[in-house]
Amino acid sequence: MRVFYYLSSCNTCKKIESQLTLGESVKKIDIKKKKLTEEELTILHEKVGKYEELINKRAQLFKQRNIDYKKLKEKNFKNLLLEHYTFIKRPILMYDEKIFVGNSPKTILEAIKFINEQ
Repeated sequence: MRVFYYLSSCNTCKKIESQLTLGESVKKIDIKKKKLTEEELTILHEKVGKYEELINKRAQLFKQRNIDYKKLKEKNFKNLLLEHYTFIKRPILMYDEKIFVGNSPKTILEAIKFINEQ
């Protein structure tokens, strides 16, 4: 499965997408326009091991809802990820058995290197 989950209104996602040579084999999904399904989330969870790894810790909704991130459990993370796209760390590139989550420079460099070797 080859999927690039991103937010089309996010400049960082756009910049990263332009750096990756994804090609036609990678399906691009704007998480704001197409909500993440439970099945998709399960697949991502299997790849990273924890729902917490998929959470955008800087999501504004944490502040707006007075949610204490440190008190959340895995079930809470799963529910948040399914509830609203802003809780999803982005972008996420799933390329067959490999997954790259987030926009840290290290993650992006690893993704670029991996894609270029394919």
